[in-house]
Amino acid sequence: MSNQNGAQRRLGVTMPISEAFPTKEDLESSDRLLQALKDQGLFESDEESKRREIVLGKLDKMVKEFVYVVYVRRGYSEQIAKEAGGKIFTFGSYRLGVHGSGTDIDTLCVVPRYVEREDFFQVMHDMLRRRPEVADLAAVPDAFTPVITMSFSDIPIDLTFARLGLTTIPDTLDLSDDSLLRNLDDRCIRSVNGSRVTDEILRLVPNIPTFRLTLRCVKLWAQRRAVYSNMMGFLGGVAWAMLVARVCQLYPNACAATIISRFFSILHQWPWPQPVLLKPIEEGPLQVRVWNPKLYQADKAHKMPIITPAYPSMCATHNVTDSTKAVMLSEFKDAAEIVNRIMSQRVPWSALFVKDDFFTRYRHYLQIIASSDSNERHLTWSGLVESRIRHLVGKLERIDNLVLAHPYIKGYSKVIKYKTAAEKEDAAHGIINAQAQEAAEGADSADVQTMYISCYYIGLCIPVREEGSKAHRKLDLYRPKEEFTEIVKSWDKYDEQTMGIVVQHIRSSALPADVLPAEALEDAEQKKNKRAKSGKKNAAAVDARPPNKKRRGSAVQNGVASDAASVTSQALRFFLKFEGS
Repeated sequence: MSNQNGAQRRLGVTMPISEAFPTKEDLESSDRLLQALKDQGLFESDEESKRREIVLGKLDKMVKEFVYVVYVRRGYSEQIAKEAGGKIFTFGSYRLGVHGSGTDIDTLCVVPRYVEREDFFQVMHDMLRRRPEVADLAAVPDAFTPVITMSFSDIPIDLTFARLGLTTIPDTLDLSDDSLLRNLDDRCIRSVNGSRVTDEILRLVPNIPTFRLTLRCVKLWAQRRAVYSNMMGFLGGVAWAMLVARVCQLYPNACAATIISRFFSILHQWPWPQPVLLKPIEEGPLQVRVWNPKLYQADKAHKMPIITPAYPSMCATHNVTDSTKAVMLSEFKDAAEIVNRIMSQRVPWSALFVKDDFFTRYRHYLQIIASSDSNERHLTWSGLVESRIRHLVGKLERIDNLVLAHPYIKGYSKVIKYKTAAEKEDAAHGIINAQAQEAAEGADSADVQTMYISCYYIGLCIPVREEGSKAHRKLDLYRPKEEFTEIVKSWDKYDEQTMGIVVQHIRSSALPADVLPAEALEDAEQKKNKRAKSGKKNAAAVDARPPNKKRRGSAVQNGVASDAASVTSQALRFFLKFEGS
């Protein structure tokens, strides 16, 4: 992009790669993309848009009431309590203008200095619980960014909290002022920066409509390919938005179709851990931590650093592991090849949005089952377990004979009816007897109890056996399993009488039907029958017993590192062409 003197100006941290305007064919491809996204149902109706505005209005009113209640309890006068104020801010996909029908709204509850985080998770939580419009209410105070999740009038809401060092919160408050961060703790800074980062992204992209259409496409692709989940070690919404924004900066005049075609090629070849930046990192005047791998060992360990543009700069992808990085690089490469065919051969855009093959990709899986005796308790317990699964992935990556541990981005929840202790034990281990379920549902309610379970899965990729070798390869899962179980059970609200956790190996042939695509069910049954007739066993054995030998170096680290080095070597040459580093 050029200035008035005709000189090319920087967008972000470098000069653009190309300032070319789209051709007629490019624009036609973008039109086809827009129609494909509409066919996928990505745009909400006017009615739902109005419902969201009403819900946000109600939440904003509740926040002011919440602050008022806390102030009165603290002994302040009615007048001071009324003037204290409070405000709701939005961020994420809703604020960026790329939300779709049924997607959640990321919201931030901003309160004055005399309201504590404990008040939010007690007083505000109780106020929400009493609202008839609110369902599926769950508090996760121990998360990296503490949050209350809920459905408010059927609109999913993620509500975070920030206490500012102000005595009052006016409706005209603007969060862009860096001085507002003064004396805030890390969790409040992370919460406030959700809104600050979103606004900064919109300020830094050269063409907002193009950015929005491209981001809608990338988000749909990431969801379909099961690589959209910050919690599980992939990328969350803000990271995907920053990646799209960076490519938009590199091609400021391009249309959405062109941006997408460049997006996957660039990211497949990006020389990680070289960070992705939308603007230079600012040091700033406050005593707050800014991302700096030269100073902080934890920052240096980040696998795919994508750095937020608002001060203080943070890494939005600190959860990425060796395994999830390897999965994403593979997906970027495949997507780049598909988009090339779309652009050159007019293949339909729907080819990019094919659902993932996670449950048919591997022969071995780890199944994590969280169980509880009430719906409200289970929402909190299963959320805690889910938030810790990335720690289990990290532990698995350190064991022998495992190429990668691939977590699936979501869990599968069920409500189980049971009559006997044996049926309860089976359900807690993922064994659901359909006949027993039917009998329990038809029995006298006094004899029937309810269990809530959520199942999460990690695909285990085992290296191919060397040619000519007949030796069995052993996968020792005992230590990761025990350490993970200990981590979740150390939660201060864990109750062994009402909550359960089971981590177990499961072969692909034993996966429950509800996780498999329809076409895979028949194939799985045929393979099962074939194995039964031949009497053959799987070539890999999984051992959950205590280890009896000293652990050697990690096969994952060695294998993935060598692959990453090869990719990085190739990518670095590509990077030097356009990043000017």
